[in-house]
Amino acid sequence: MKKYKLLFIVLLISNLSFAQKKSKKDYLITLKTNFGTMHLVLFDDTPLHKANFIKLVNQKFYDSLMFHRIIDGFMIQGGDPTSKNAKPNERLGGGGGDLERIPFEFKPNHVHKKGALAAARDGNPEKKSSACQFYIVQGKKLTDEEITAVAQRNSMNYTTQQRAEYMILGGTPRLDNAYTVFGEIIDNLDLIDTIAKQPRDSADRPKVDIKMSMTVKKMRKKKITKKYNYKYL
Repeated sequence: MKKYKLLFIVLLISNLSFAQKKSKKDYLITLKTNFGTMHLVLFDDTPLHKANFIKLVNQKFYDSLMFHRIIDGFMIQGGDPTSKNAKPNERLGGGGGDLERIPFEFKPNHVHKKGALAAARDGNPEKKSSACQFYIVQGKKLTDEEITAVAQRNSMNYTTQQRAEYMILGGTPRLDNAYTVFGEIIDNLDLIDTIAKQPRDSADRPKVDIKMSMTVKKMRKKKITKKYNYKYL
């Protein structure tokens, strides 16, 4: 079964790459919550994560799941399949372990700035990602000195633009080179703040359920740029 799943992902990656080169289109993800809506794009240079995420969205996997873990000043996390019908006070976060993990695809040009979409993972030494659980970075603003200190610890060589984003937007650079960033929010970043500041219990689960649903739409990159002011590199 795992062999066929891997083959499906490889074929989807090939189709994605071919479609983007020929039609100059991309896949726009719409993520709706009971607090608002935001849109995401996924990166071409993290193809395994991109293909897997699109597959799950098309399968309606994420519909009715929760953001089950929120930490103000850090991130909001969702994608645990056991959260769909979770009872109040039930501990969440362990779901999806039966799915095949995704190989590590961190790229130094995609860092944990505010709005970054990244894959959750356990402590496996290969840094393989959960097949379904993800988090969206909120983080905090840092000084240039703080960024330099983090860079020395995680073997990163931040560009001038990345440093500026960490200082102006904020983020969580200590996670760089440890977790795969495979996409980003392209509008309504304030929604991350709204969700992150909700009351939570001792396990960081929101006291009021924050449900999600997602759809994916193929769209011209030029249209995405015009509508959301998103610039492709």
